[in-house]
Amino acid sequence: MTDKDTTILTTYGIRPLIEAINSGKIPDRVFIQRGLKGDNVPELMGLLKSHDIAYKVVPEEKLNRLTRDNHQGVFAFLSPIEFASIEGIVEQELEAGREPMVLILDHITDVRNLGAIVRTAECTGVCAVVIPAEGNAPISGEAIKSSAGALFRVPICKTRNVIDTAYYLQQCGLRIICATEKTQQTVYDTDMKGPIAIVMGNEEKGISRAMLKMCDSRAKLPLAGEIGSLNVSVAAGAVLYEAVRQRSI
Repeated sequence: MTDKDTTILTTYGIRPLIEAINSGKIPDRVFIQRGLKGDNVPELMGLLKSHDIAYKVVPEEKLNRLTRDNHQGVFAFLSPIEFASIEGIVEQELEAGREPMVLILDHITDVRNLGAIVRTAECTGVCAVVIPAEGNAPISGEAIKSSAGALFRVPICKTRNVIDTAYYLQQCGLRIICATEKTQQTVYDTDMKGPIAIVMGNEEKGISRAMLKMCDSRAKLPLAGEIGSLNVSVAAGAVLYEAVRQRSI
């Protein structure tokens, strides 16, 4: 386990959030009161846009449940980790002559699954983990604990649109491989050598239709029992280690 601080920090108020962003603290989740107005609101919204930070517009009651203090219509959870740029990582990998293996998490919602997956990603040499800015499990203390500190070691890249990021990776020469039961081809029959991005889907809905439509390959894990699926963190481990096996031959 890591000795780094896993305390999840929060901030509220328009000016405090502006100062947090300007000082390099990137929020994990931002809630803004519906209809919020004020002299500093345009500055805040401009910062959120320029830093590509997603936010949710919520009723005042939501903010009142998050804090009893004067929130001024703004509340944010600050991430305990620093998010990385997927463009910068892929460019660095390719320039160094390496064959990147990226992991895309298509809306994983359980923090323990998130942590366990990132732990396996660190062990298998994944160069970056891509997560959506909205609809994904937060980078919480529980997620960090489940990852055994791997969330501090593997670059985590947030994106507003995982499909757009997948297209970008394709343009960089990476093949997109979706781990899904909606195919006849197993991971053992799928070429996982070279530059690749492996996609793992939501615990209930799986991988989105849009991602399945644009990917280069679909691959499943064979199941001999009567239960129709594996826990996503277990499945991720099996898929990633098959990729390691192929890439080490």
